[in-house]
Amino acid sequence: MRVDEPVLSDDPILRHDLQVPDSWWTGLAGVLEKVAAVSTDRVAVRQQYMDRAIPEFVGIPAPAVFCWTTAHADVHWANLTQPLRLLDWEGWGRSPEGFDAATLYAYSLLQPDTAARVRAVFPVLGGPAGLAAEASVCAQLLQTVSRGDNLTLADPLRDWSEELRRRQAA
Repeated sequence: MRVDEPVLSDDPILRHDLQVPDSWWTGLAGVLEKVAAVSTDRVAVRQQYMDRAIPEFVGIPAPAVFCWTTAHADVHWANLTQPLRLLDWEGWGRSPEGFDAATLYAYSLLQPDTAARVRAVFPVLGGPAGLAAEASVCAQLLQTVSRGDNLTLADPLRDWSEELRRRQAA
């Protein structure tokens, strides 16, 4: 299928101020809620990966997953359009609740206003139910940093991992 709407960023990482209406955010939350409700045997994030990568890259034991839901599993700014379309579905499957929101948050870290908006639109972030998803995404991206990718996110990801360690200890 061909999509004529332009993506919001040429790069997964948001590097510019984002101007989308409130209705876009509401639509995104609704789409991700519908995706989360889909039943599937496909797996996007494996518990075994979490058990290995979160301690290695975030520095905490893998948090308990309160709820596994279905996720697009690659929600970033180069896969979103205005008007809203969510592109690139090959990796979708089961993941910890909040995984898509945590992914979008991670790719927003260079734009604090947008990152704050992601947290406001997806309240699972910052709470106990979202900790496993946040730690998984943080670990995934810190792993990419260790391989030389996403280097502009290195410091914000390290800051996020410190926050996750504090939350786990609380």
